[in-house]
Amino acid sequence: MKNHKPGFMQQLRSLPRNVWAVSLTSFFMDISSEMVINILPLFLSNVLGVKTNIIGLIEGVAEMTASVLKLFSGWFSDKVADRKWLAVAGYGISALSKPFFYFANTWELVAGARWADRLGKGIRTAPRDALVADSIKEEQRGLAFGFHRAADTAGAMLGLLIALVVTWLAQKSSSLLSASTFRTIVIISILPAVLAVLSLAIGVKETEKKKQHSMPKFAFKSLGKPFITFMIIVSIFDLGNSSDAFLVLRAQERGLNILGILGMLFTFNLIYTLISTPAGALSDRIDRRKIIVAGWLIYAVIYLGFALARSGVEVWLLYAVYGVYYGLAYGTSKAMVADLVPEALRGTAYGTYNGILGILDLPASVIAGILWQGLGTWQGFGAAAPFYFGAGMALLAAILMVFWQRSLGKTTV
Repeated sequence: MKNHKPGFMQQLRSLPRNVWAVSLTSFFMDISSEMVINILPLFLSNVLGVKTNIIGLIEGVAEMTASVLKLFSGWFSDKVADRKWLAVAGYGISALSKPFFYFANTWELVAGARWADRLGKGIRTAPRDALVADSIKEEQRGLAFGFHRAADTAGAMLGLLIALVVTWLAQKSSSLLSASTFRTIVIISILPAVLAVLSLAIGVKETEKKKQHSMPKFAFKSLGKPFITFMIIVSIFDLGNSSDAFLVLRAQERGLNILGILGMLFTFNLIYTLISTPAGALSDRIDRRKIIVAGWLIYAVIYLGFALARSGVEVWLLYAVYGVYYGLAYGTSKAMVADLVPEALRGTAYGTYNGILGILDLPASVIAGILWQGLGTWQGFGAAAPFYFGAGMALLAAILMVFWQRSLGKTTV
């Protein structure tokens, strides 16, 4: 066990300005992004008539497009000792991509706007995560990342609430999304995106670090065996973790209308927000791997439930519990990255972590789309198939993490 910690609220108040400013930035950007991204698969399917294999391709390539930049931007932020302005540039690109969704009337144009948004994410993610790690003491690392995830998800929750109200006012209880509703939501999303960029540019102070002029181009081996082992196990999990766009499509396929889907996503983000910060604080007291394993096991059960669900209400309830997985595992995994690598290589480590998972999003989403609706003349296995696959991969990863935990003992790496 780690040393005794102050009270939970006292720990929150002691978080430094950078953590609060980065969290505010993520809050605003997620208001903007979640308004659009969660209904984007419905726009593609309902308005443009795009099949799930193309939606999977768009989502997979979107993340893969960002992946190389995640690797490079993390390494570059270590080399030049500049986290802040790389992150500002990334958020700026994502903000500039938002208006292009308004004019998109083909799936190719939607894909271009989506990929530009992910380009910005690729530039900002690793420097931002490293900036949080640089700004916090080791004993509060889990709390800081958990709080950041909570702020991020609270923004998503507010964004979904705005989208829900706009949809209700525009088309009441219609089961399909209209083009005019989608474009209205896009216009509204621009303001919080701009506020996100301003929050980071004004609120964050660059941490003191020495430039790493002698660093190799890629320092993957120097990140160490524990980190590499962690990445192998996380990668196995992520191969079954296809885009959440498939969960939205599953909800619609099981009978939820647009308002129901937005309400479902709101519930998910509420649960996610409530759990992230306490889970992060708990991970500062016990081995983080235990919390990650618990999250993955919950994920496996939930995905099995998605495969077996017979109604939209069942999908809604499962999606609410899905927030427990995110709250336990997402921020905790990012805190663990900082545990496993030297301080001077945090940017490279976060770039590697986010980059590899981004690369895997392409095969994960393509596999899901093909399992669902097939490829060419093959019709696929049906809507349940990608969720059976995701449950199996999560269970395998959890088992591997348990064995790795036992091999390292109970002490933190």
